[in-house]
Amino acid sequence: MKSLLKRLAIKALGLNNNSKIPPKTLLDKLKENGLKVGENFNMLPECIIDFSHCWHITIGDNVTLAPRVHILAHDASTKMHLNYTKVKNVTIGNNVFIGTGSIVMPGVSIADNVIVGAGSVVTKDIPENSVYAGNPAKFICLTNDFVEKQKAEINLSNTFDETYTLRANISAEKKKGMIDSAKVNGSVFVI
Repeated sequence: MKSLLKRLAIKALGLNNNSKIPPKTLLDKLKENGLKVGENFNMLPECIIDFSHCWHITIGDNVTLAPRVHILAHDASTKMHLNYTKVKNVTIGNNVFIGTGSIVMPGVSIADNVIVGAGSVVTKDIPENSVYAGNPAKFICLTNDFVEKQKAEINLSNTFDETYTLRANISAEKKKGMIDSAKVNGSVFVI
């Protein structure tokens, strides 16, 4: 019976008999359990999306979670004393970047066009077009102002193309060139 199911799955997926059926990803399992995710969602390694209450989480289009971001929809601190766990909905809008190691707490709503800095703990709603960072996360500036400031820093000596990435197998010489540019310019930009 198992081999028949496997053959049917291989045929349905358009694979040949030598192909392996790809295992379900964690994101697939979260979606099956009710997580709502929009288009162009990018979840980098070691992120934790509250599996036990994922149907309380909605994530919009064009969202990136940097490595080790945690999104929580429940607060189990009440379980020991009340024998209940508190659960709240979490909403993340469109065009949102959440930096490495950040934690989004239960009940939080993050609006559209938001950047959350690395290591932030988001305990309250974040309005649209905002950059927030810190523990607890606090307003830093408007997203539009942040983007304009970054654009103003881009120049020919601190901007590098795809060949300066690991994807393109960057050479030692190019790595040194980037390091030297960062020393002179303070930062570099990579496409």
